[in-house]
Amino acid sequence: MLLVAAVFNMTTILWITEKLFSVAIIAIVVVIQPELRRALEQLGTTNKLSRFLGMDKDLNAKKKENIYKISIAASELSKQKNGALIVIERDNSLNDYIQKSKGIYADISNDLLMSIFFPNNPLHDGGVIVQGDRITCAGAVFPTSNSAKINRRLGTRHRAAIGMSENSDAIIVVVSEETGAISIAENGKLTRGYSRDTLKKT
Repeated sequence: MLLVAAVFNMTTILWITEKLFSVAIIAIVVVIQPELRRALEQLGTTNKLSRFLGMDKDLNAKKKENIYKISIAASELSKQKNGALIVIERDNSLNDYIQKSKGIYADISNDLLMSIFFPNNPLHDGGVIVQGDRITCAGAVFPTSNSAKINRRLGTRHRAAIGMSENSDAIIVVVSEETGAISIAENGKLTRGYSRDTLKKT
């Protein structure tokens, strides 16, 4: 039909078709916007672009350094019996939690983590989210697990860690303010009794 309209110079039909085409493109973008956003978030959080550009070696070195910093912070917080909740994002985006928290967007630092979870800091009761090589927020609130299998002695911080691990693929590091014990929550399970070295290795 477009070919016929073009041959016979049917300007009205061509004009209507052009406008419909423009509207259709906008409609498609609006409809698939959530999927586009998720795809872009996934690209950023899984470092696919960095792998494509051959930056794996630099990323691995940076990751090891950041793991070391988190392990040091957890160990020091454990010694002082200052409670902590550190959520490390993996493939599932945690942006919904970040948007409801206090934005920080700072390089990972054991001193910064220790200061956030210092008892007099107003943000110490919430959690920290680590995205890539950045601490993106503090004071984050996470869903607590309602599983009947959880030890009743566990407090809100540990229940939030387990709840978060049930709702995402994140790895969560928890420090108990009662005992100083370091734990890891992953896939709905809590493993306790980590030291600086075993935490780093894990």
